[in-house]
Amino acid sequence: MRRTLIPVLAVTAIVLAACGGDDGNGGSDDGNGGGDGGSGSDVTIGLAVSTLENPFFVTLRDGAEDVASEAGAELLVSDARDDAQSQANHVQDFITRDVDVLIVNPVDTAAIVPSIEAANDAGIPVVTVDRGSDGGEIAAHIASDNVLGGRLAGEFLFEQIGGSGDVAQLEGIAGTSAARDRGAGFQEALDAASGISLASSQAANFSRDEGLTVAENVLQANSGLAGVFAQNDEMALGAVEAARSAGILDDLVIVGFDATDDALAAIQAGEMDATVAQLPDEMGAAAVEVALTIADGGDVEAEQGVDVQLVTSDNVADFTG
Repeated sequence: MRRTLIPVLAVTAIVLAACGGDDGNGGSDDGNGGGDGGSGSDVTIGLAVSTLENPFFVTLRDGAEDVASEAGAELLVSDARDDAQSQANHVQDFITRDVDVLIVNPVDTAAIVPSIEAANDAGIPVVTVDRGSDGGEIAAHIASDNVLGGRLAGEFLFEQIGGSGDVAQLEGIAGTSAARDRGAGFQEALDAASGISLASSQAANFSRDEGLTVAENVLQANSGLAGVFAQNDEMALGAVEAARSAGILDDLVIVGFDATDDALAAIQAGEMDATVAQLPDEMGAAAVEVALTIADGGDVEAEQGVDVQLVTSDNVADFTG
């Protein structure tokens, strides 16, 4: 698969993955985007990713590219760098290019709605992945069961600290379905645990740097804190650094979400206690497979779930190469 940069007026970070078929003839390289739909080289798909600075979404993109490559489809990938307006611009560019199907991993589930509606008006089917949209017509949504994952994380955390004590939560980006659903699952576990008190719940926006800063402040304000649930691994790893600097890493139970390579390594090193494994490569692959089916005129299920699983020191070897 070859990748070339596409110059786009007023839109940055657009990458073209043009993948040839098995016969070597490849797909359409005329740069005109969409077409009449169908399978293989007849299909152009736009994939609008929230940020490629997060390893989770890099893996999601890679899974999408693998399936597109095998099918000989043309996959256009944009990186919004967690900026909702940039993502709106990228989606508009995909609409202008007349892609056959649009896959969106929203920066913000509310802010993306006008873009989804614009794609609807243009007759372009939309698939959302990992995060949903608060409006517009969605042909299919592919995501992990984030509520279940949040609940599993909370139950494990509370068990590890002995069923009583103060805990903190590091929240993701407000307005994203992932943050909302993981928080809802964690709250379910919290409601069922009478001995646990939530001392702090603050946004760190899925960022390791912000996770470090927020965790430092939380640890300073709550000297007896027993555990931290971070709604993604980047924030959890920030909390690891904060706890190490405070000299309490061995005493603090830290649970993340995503099962990124860095988090798995931290569990193996005894620095993190658990994470919730998603399968971002499978989500990306499933999104493209669904897009290809839609472009070929096939029917797809509106909601397609990808399993989650708790990863601890007991089974982390199963998730590492």
